[in-house]
Formats: sequence, structure tokens, C-alpha cells
Amino acid sequence: MSQYDDPTEVFKQAVTSTMRAISGDDELQVTFGRGKPYLQGNRARVPLPESGVDEEGLAALRGTTDQFALSVRYHDEGFHRRHRPRSGIAQDVFDRVEEARLACIGSYLMKGVGDNLNAALEQHCQNHRYQDLTDPSQAPLGEAVGFMVREKVTGEPVPDSAKVVLDLWRDYIEERVGNTLDGLEDLMYDQEQFSGAIHDMISSLGLTDEWGQESDDAENEDAEEDEEEFDPEAGEQGPDDEMAGDADLTDAIEGEVPVDMDSMELTEAEGEEDEAGSPPDAFGEKSWERPRESDYKAFTTQFDEIVYAHELCEPQELERLRGVLDKHLQNSQIVISKLANRLQRKLMAQQNRTWEFDLEEGMLDTSRLPNIIIDPFHALAFKQEQDMKFRDTVVSLLIDSSGSMRGRSITIAAMCADILGRTLERCAVKVEILGFTTRAWRGGESRELWLQQAKPAQPGRLNDLRHIVYKAADEPWRRSRRNLGLMMREELLKENIDGEALLWAHNRIATRPEDRRVLMVISDGLPVDNSTLLVNPSNYLEQHLKYAIDQIENKSDVELVAIGIGHDVTHHYRRAVTITDAEQLGDAMTEQLVDLFDEDANKGLSTSRRPLRKSA
Repeated sequence: MSQYDDPTEVFKQAVTSTMRAISGDDELQVTFGRGKPYLQGNRARVPLPESGVDEEGLAALRGTTDQFALSVRYHDEGFHRRHRPRSGIAQDVFDRVEEARLACIGSYLMKGVGDNLNAALEQHCQNHRYQDLTDPSQAPLGEAVGFMVREKVTGEPVPDSAKVVLDLWRDYIEERVGNTLDGLEDLMYDQEQFSGAIHDMISSLGLTDEWGQESDDAENEDAEEDEEEFDPEAGEQGPDDEMAGDADLTDAIEGEVPVDMDSMELTEAEGEEDEAGSPPDAFGEKSWERPRESDYKAFTTQFDEIVYAHELCEPQELERLRGVLDKHLQNSQIVISKLANRLQRKLMAQQNRTWEFDLEEGMLDTSRLPNIIIDPFHALAFKQEQDMKFRDTVVSLLIDSSGSMRGRSITIAAMCADILGRTLERCAVKVEILGFTTRAWRGGESRELWLQQAKPAQPGRLNDLRHIVYKAADEPWRRSRRNLGLMMREELLKENIDGEALLWAHNRIATRPEDRRVLMVISDGLPVDNSTLLVNPSNYLEQHLKYAIDQIENKSDVELVAIGIGHDVTHHYRRAVTITDAEQLGDAMTEQLVDLFDEDANKGLSTSRRPLRKSA
């Protein structure tokens, strides 16, 4: 059977040729595999459709690939990062409106591309359950502004689930930025002018004036990067030139490989391994400056909860969810075994084996042979193996359990937590597994109380925290393994307030009796809680996260490690790694732990810093 008779290969070829045609980049690298799709430079990773996927699902997937291709052709990532607001709702508005600009270009060029983009948008909204929203405080303002731009520029209504979000904010947006919206169509192909219009919109909405900092050096660096990553001639195209090339684009698309999607029976076969590369957010300078004080507060803590996993779910349902997790683990048994064995070998070797050198008797140290040749009476040329006193260690895993982790990310996190839990216990290293989210979407009882009290200004954190204990450090693995199945429950995943969760996890581990304490944080983004951010400064939650990190890194003997999934956490954490895909999480966790123990063994790490204790 030729590759053209294989529906999977036909699909890959069709997607690749279409993306290259739309992007105008014949060198665009497209790989296929499991996990979330992503675009980095001129490399894209696309998931393969699952078996039995319907036409709507295929259209949504095509919409994602069309968005990637449009981004390669019409979007300058370096310019975007230099001019976006630093954080908060303003940054979200800037990003969403830029996405809307690309979608408008695609809809203008070809109706089929526009239909695909609408299908992708509909799926995005349904995944976030926007169709169930009833209050503006529940709806993301950035999304609403982006939807409004799409509707105004294309002249077509957005999909139904997106329309729910837009209608909640429509009057508010039109009142403040209606005039700006009317002139956006003429700026569609000019990212620089379009971004200026977005800045005007953000200012009119009264969100922030904290724009990205421009510098000649940064511009020069971005220019060099652009020369390496993009075709210089394509980069010099103006709007007229781009429009002139659209005829070729259309011809190329119309000539793509024909695919009968209805007859395809695509399987969940293992995708091609994509190249290891830098993280998608690997731009900008790292800054270790942290706020030394924090004015962060919670409007009320009476509705917060610290709860054990088994208390949130009926035993039968928890058993079923554990079965789902076991099925995922079984499908990845080979990879899991390799990770577990690698970590166990490393830890057990360091626990049981060390050498003492410069002795007068024992085994000949071959590295000292030159000394014996020079001085035959040199006595200190022997070594002896001895048992090593392994530092008693506890590891705490703090897992982001917010809605953005839904799907493959939380599944991989649960699998890795399971692997580490079992492996570390076999190595006599105690492990604690924690999660953090909120009790409700965009508010909860805290917000209701705030409304009842006539909405006092600057209320602070305005949502109900939910901190989850999946496994306590002293709890045997056999008793807690079932609890990890709770991560598979989508209703659990809501919003994330990272700063308070980080301090909570730290305070739990800081009081432990072990000699060494390691706190590993796994997250896919910055803290987000719309209810809080709408009534406080836009960087309110992020600043408190920085404060919490500073307290732990500089005033505690707890060793803090962070792993970001698709989000650059190296800007915030001193010791961190960013991965582009959840599939890489197992390797990243293993590497970080191995590096920590290597450091301990080779350098004999010790610290005189006083532990940070929970305030009264």
C-alpha cells in the first residue's frame, strides 16, 4: 500500500501542503503527534484526529492549522511581545484582538478558511463552557473584545457560544471603544498600526498603561531573529504586495491533495516525535526583582477550604476515575517504566555508594598513580567504598488544577504524579501530592458577600480557594493511589490563584522533620481569576505570586523548583524549566529531581537560611 492509500498519510500531506500555501513558507516544518497543538517560529505541531471524529471536529482542527499558517505569514511575534501590556486583563485583550486580526484576514481571503476558524472558535468556547455564562463578571473581557473585533471587521456574527460572552459585554465595549472599532478594517494587514489601535482601545477601557518596553537593542535582536527564521523578501511585503500574493495563495489551496474525510478511519497512533526546542515563551529578559512587601489580601477567607481528595467524590466515582487514569498509564507503560527505573537507579546509587579517598590502605586509586611514580613513598594513594548517609528527604508536588489544564495537560500531570509517588516511596523518599484551584468560576460565595456589602473598592482576592490534598507525605501509597483519579474529573478544574497556593504548600512542607525539603510546582500559566482582576489592579495576582516566590527562595530552606507547560516560568522562578508540551513533563520532572540529588551528592548542599514559618 502506498502512502497515498493510507488515510493518515493523506491527512498529513493535505494539512502540510495547506499550511505551507497559506503561510507562504515552503520550509514550514509540520509534525504530528498527541497533545496540544503549538506553533514555534516556523515549526508547528498538529494533533492527529481521533478515530470516529465528526466533521465539526475536523473543521475545528483545520481551523487551528489555518490560524497557525496565518500567524506565520501575517504576525511578527517579536513586535507583538515588545508592545503587549505586561500582565493582567490588558495583556489578554491585546492577545485576543491580535488573534482576531489574523482570523479576519483568513475570513477575508477564503470563505472555507473563515468557516474553519469559526469551527475552531466554537470548539474553544464550548471547551470553556462559555455558553453557560450569565453574568459579565463571569465572562473574560479579552475574549469579548476579540469577538467584537471579528464581528465588526468581517461583518458576520460569531458562533453561538461566543455570542453569549460578547452579548454580556457588548454595550460596555461599544460605549467605550465603538469609534475605534469602526476603523479597524483598514488596518487589518498592518500589525504596527493595528497594535496602536489596540492600545487606544485598552486605554479607553481603563485597564492599564503598562506597555512593553522598547529598546534599540531589543529591536536589533528581533530583527536578527527574523532574518534567521523568516524569508527576508516575505518580511518586506506591504499590504499591497500581500494582497497581490493572495491569488497565488488561493490557487495553491485549491490545488491541495483531495481528502475524503468521511471515509477516513484515523487512529490514535503514536505521532512523530517533534524536535526538542526552546519553549514558546522564550523571549524577553529574565528579572529576579521581587516585591519585598505585599498589600495582597483576601476579601474573606471564610469560604476557603483545604480538602482531601476522597471528600470531593463518592467512592464509586473515585474508583471509576482511578480506572480511567490506570488506562492512560497502561497505554504508556514502556515510557513510565523507563522514567521510574532511571530515577530509582539514580537515587538508590546515591543512597548506598560513596568513596573515601587519600587513605593509607584499601583499593589502589588509579588517579594517584602519577604521585606514586614521582614519590614511591607516597602513602595516600588508596580509596575505600563506604555506605553513604543519605539525607532524609521529602518532595511535595503542587499541581495547577485550573481549567486551562483540562485535557492532556492534567492527564499527564496525574500520570507523572503517580510515577513519582510510587518510585520515590520505593527509594525511601516521602512524597506529598497537592493541587490548587477555586471552588467556583469567577467568584463564588466571596463575590456574593462582596455584592451584598455594596461592592467596597479594592476588595482583594474575590473567590473561594480550594486546596486539595491528594496524598499526604506520611500516607502510604497504597492508601492514596485512588485519590489521584480525582484529577480526571473536569468539574474540579476552575481558576488558579498561584501565590496563596504556593505559600500553603510551602508551609506544609516547611514544618516537616526531614533534612531536605523539595517543593515542585507544575503550572501552565500565570494566576487568573476574573472576579478578582476585574476589581483590582491588573497585575494583582501576579505580583503576589512574585512575592510568594521571593519569600520561599530567599527566606526558606525549602528548595523550590517549577515546571511550566507552554508558559515561560523562568521569568519568575530562579530554578525552573519550561516545556512546550505536556508529553515532556515526565522527562522534565525526572531531570529536575535527578539534578537536585546530583547537586546534593556532588556539592554537599547545605544552607544557613532560616525556614519561613507560617505567620500567626
